[in-house]
Amino acid sequence: MKSKLHKGISKLTCLLVLLVVFSTAQAQKVDLVYSTASARWIKGKKAVSINKDQSVKADITVFADSELQLIDGIGGAFNELGWTAVNVLPQKAANEVFDALFGEDGCNFSMGRVPIGASDYALSYYSMDDVPEDFEMRDFNIDRDRFIMIPYLKEAFKRRPDFKLWGSPWTPPAWMKVNEHYSLRAGEMEEGRTGGNKMAPGKEIRTSSTAFKMQRRYLEAYALYFSKFVTAYKEAGTPVFMIQPQNEILYAPNWPACTWLTEDMSYFIGDFLGPKFEADSLDTEIWLGTINSPDTRYVKYALDHKNAKKYIKGVGFQWNGERSIPTIAKEYPNIKLMQTENKCGEQENDWSSLERSWKSMVHYFNNGAGSYLYWNMILDETGKSAWGWPQNSMIVIDSESKEVKYNDEFYLFKHLSHFVQPGDHYLKSSEGDNHLAFKLKDGRTMLMVYNPEEKAKTINITVGETTITADLEAVSINTILLN
Repeated sequence: MKSKLHKGISKLTCLLVLLVVFSTAQAQKVDLVYSTASARWIKGKKAVSINKDQSVKADITVFADSELQLIDGIGGAFNELGWTAVNVLPQKAANEVFDALFGEDGCNFSMGRVPIGASDYALSYYSMDDVPEDFEMRDFNIDRDRFIMIPYLKEAFKRRPDFKLWGSPWTPPAWMKVNEHYSLRAGEMEEGRTGGNKMAPGKEIRTSSTAFKMQRRYLEAYALYFSKFVTAYKEAGTPVFMIQPQNEILYAPNWPACTWLTEDMSYFIGDFLGPKFEADSLDTEIWLGTINSPDTRYVKYALDHKNAKKYIKGVGFQWNGERSIPTIAKEYPNIKLMQTENKCGEQENDWSSLERSWKSMVHYFNNGAGSYLYWNMILDETGKSAWGWPQNSMIVIDSESKEVKYNDEFYLFKHLSHFVQPGDHYLKSSEGDNHLAFKLKDGRTMLMVYNPEEKAKTINITVGETTITADLEAVSINTILLN
């Protein structure tokens, strides 16, 4: 009897030892995926390993127990011209594009942005209510979106029902604006690009004023407009978790736009929009944005406003707004922060675009951003907005040949969002412009490391008590996963 008991204990001890060994082996597993301009998403099985030499000096140190901001999502923007570009493809090829963006094996995007009405990448001017002085919003509708934007959005929700969608208008309905026009500026854009909006002389509005009619009946109607948008989109099966009341709040271009002084936007949020969402029992969040100004006073005024501050759950930044996010992150540590639109480029669609976006990613995550979004995910071969500006896109679809091209920035975002999902955390790490670190919900540590040099190199990375040695290809973006 005692012998059998001893044998049983011995077997149990062996099993426990095996489990410990197996767990330790699992904990020490490390993988690397890399991309260059000519080789994309390559699994470098022998390029990364655990270094057992404790005396090795680390090039990068990751503090595995120092979790910083929560990640809310990674993704891009939906626009009408993106939908028309993908619609030239047969259904099977279109599905492959959507899988590449939203599927688990692709970019696995978890968040997206939709314009509320026309953006500069809409087919034409429009809003959800273009009937002048319809203060009761009797003619409000999303009929146009039902045929263009919503089918596009549903491709994301189909692949992941937990997809997080947020919206922002480029302009209110024209009749709510002082100049009663969708745009704020006529004539030529920068660098000689034509405008084409046929604005009458004298209707221009510059950035030093509010373009919205700041009368109570217009403010009440606009709050109702947002409420109806949120309700209609939810009923259509594309719920909106958050809105930002104005795209590029201090920019006066010749495409759809509306400038707001911070005093007026704070008044609108605090006395009209917030109370309306409350009265209609909407759980959609209100964020301030999108902020394109480097002047921190714009955001500070709103976040300190006696009525607005209780409704503002976060702040979204893009373009020159990147210069104000460090101060806001430091002085308002409890407010959520977002990068709302990467810089769109001039249709370079090459490695230089990836480098620009990489630098932006590092800046935003190091300054508290919990989400990061690309601009146009899909465009045709011209890349042109309705106003003639050719810009970058992650994916280019040739309208004649039907060829689908995945650009370098597509792979940059895949290196991030394929792994980093809502609920993960950004990690504290040593200073430097060429790495990012995240703690994933499953316990793994994920690093993105950029090698900008024209030659391959070997680096050592310390994560907690583990040191990794990684061989990086020349001019490459690398994702390293440590279990």
